[in-house]
Amino acid sequence: MGFDGALWPVHPRLDEVEGLKAFRSVADLPDAPDAAFLAVNRDLTIEAMAALAARGAGGAVAYASGFAEIAKGGAERQAKLIAAAGAMPFFGPNCYGFINYFDGVLLWPDQHGGERVARGVAIITQSGNMGVNVTMQRRALPLGYLVTLGNQASIGLARMIEAALDDARVTAIGLHIEGIDDVPAFAKAALRARNMGIPLVALKIGRSPAGARLAVSHTASVAGQDAAVDAFFEKVGVVRVHSLPVLLDALKILHAFGALSGRDIASLSCSGGEAALIADAAEGKRVRFRALDTAQAARVAATLPELVTVSNPLDYHTFHWGNEPALTETFAAVMAADYDMTLLILDFPRGDRCDDTAWDASVRALVAASRRTGKRAGIVASLPEAMPEPRAKAILEAGVAPLSGIDDALSAIEAAARAGELANRPSSAPLFAPLVRGEKTIALTEWDGKCRLAAYGIAIPEGRVVTTAEAAVSAAEVFGYPVVLKALGSEIAHKTEMGAVKLDLRDRAGVVEAAAALAGLGEKLLLERMVIGGLAELLIGVRREPGLGYCLVLGWGGVMVELIEDTRLLLLPATREDIVDAFASLKVAKLLKGYRAKPKGDVEAVVAAALALQAFAIDNADRLLELEVNPLIVRAAGRGAVAADVLVRFIEEESRG
Repeated sequence: MGFDGALWPVHPRLDEVEGLKAFRSVADLPDAPDAAFLAVNRDLTIEAMAALAARGAGGAVAYASGFAEIAKGGAERQAKLIAAAGAMPFFGPNCYGFINYFDGVLLWPDQHGGERVARGVAIITQSGNMGVNVTMQRRALPLGYLVTLGNQASIGLARMIEAALDDARVTAIGLHIEGIDDVPAFAKAALRARNMGIPLVALKIGRSPAGARLAVSHTASVAGQDAAVDAFFEKVGVVRVHSLPVLLDALKILHAFGALSGRDIASLSCSGGEAALIADAAEGKRVRFRALDTAQAARVAATLPELVTVSNPLDYHTFHWGNEPALTETFAAVMAADYDMTLLILDFPRGDRCDDTAWDASVRALVAASRRTGKRAGIVASLPEAMPEPRAKAILEAGVAPLSGIDDALSAIEAAARAGELANRPSSAPLFAPLVRGEKTIALTEWDGKCRLAAYGIAIPEGRVVTTAEAAVSAAEVFGYPVVLKALGSEIAHKTEMGAVKLDLRDRAGVVEAAAALAGLGEKLLLERMVIGGLAELLIGVRREPGLGYCLVLGWGGVMVELIEDTRLLLLPATREDIVDAFASLKVAKLLKGYRAKPKGDVEAVVAAALALQAFAIDNADRLLELEVNPLIVRAAGRGAVAADVLVRFIEEESRG
């Protein structure tokens, strides 16, 4: 890569390596090296690390495996490596090192496919082979840094993100994540990136149970529950994608244009088949082929023969194929409708058998239209292999994004638009969960939990704790029927499964019979006025996600919660806007919009309850383990939402650290 500094091989037996004078030991080097690559076994790596630290080296790459990623003796060996390095930073162990394509500096043990660039993206991965693969991409993505981290024993994701942010040549940062080593530091780095306008895009593995297990076994990092990871990324402004091609094309869009300001896109193609293909591909994705209004459609129609039907996606036919001025007018007329990105579907012929010069007119026309209107544009090959690398490089240099594959291109646009949305949201650090030693917990009784929450503004049913059937009857006659009778005790969590709740009791005999059935299930009984007029049952709660923080949970509740699986997680603290948006994304939200002539639900009461739960959690963050209201019974607009059942668990004092 053109590095012209000193290179010093260290070898115990050889006098020369690759034409360079070799030294017998680190102590024999003429000076302290700026950086070293340790291509020795795991035990010698520890010795070499200690020698480099003693010599005053700037840092090292530990290539060897056999550390904390393995069960037998790995953690102890990694602890020795960390101790040997002292204050000297190092990548790894169990990693390939890094390539700096800006300055031509590599500490890398394998081939790579990159080239020097002046501006580009940084990609940080925990996998060495993934790093090799990324350098071999032929999508014209300008790579500035390619860094592999392995076990992150010294340098983790956060420190590397911070280093990339310190380099003004970096346009965007891509992350391939198996596990996060230091969550608070990562959050701080991510928030800094958002404030600087440098998008972070992450491909986080572990969505499936098998993927999560492999992530743990590969780098000894805890993958974290996937939904909680999503909530964490959203909180700190990281865009998540789910495939490597989408990661690369999203970074390409962000490198070319920065984050997109919206999700409205237009498509241009000379084929009705391609227009239908991209229209179908957009189904289920958060992009929109906004229709042209009457005036806009007329301006586009004026540039085309009358046989062309104006629409978005637009099939402009082949009447003007090869006619650069005519194509420029059509493309510019569409772009003038102010789309966030306009796509031209163009598959280039294979160069070994065909002539692709006729395609130049379309490329030049799109570039000219983009420059005239100042609008963002991309060229999408429906088949990735139909976007040759030389073509892609020339297109990118002309200020247009070359994209490979329709589905991946639309997902990449989604990611770039999400980056724009996250960049404009208020930023705040997550509320991190405290360290807990052991699993000693205290569970409040349902009534104690309800009373605690009522002090924060959560509506609860009228209730009374009793010990006898007669006392229950007396309370019922005060409250009025129908009523609910429950067994009460700190160890009773799932009342329905235990048969510890009796609903819709309408007279004295029903209460007496229910009390007899509940005898022995708890220490006392809880008699409550039954909540009537409910339109939906929700779950709202706060749970402690180890390593990530406290999550606010919103979803469909009641006894069907596990079956329906309609939930959203938000990392605390969440704003009112966050909660409103999260609730609106749930399936159950449709029930509260006047579904099938039913009255609208009191959504404002749901949001208020969620904010109250959050306030309680924040005030008790040093000891809260779990908080759940299930069900929260939502009534008609203006009639509120009532916490019908509550679970609160705290960490015991001696378990907190």
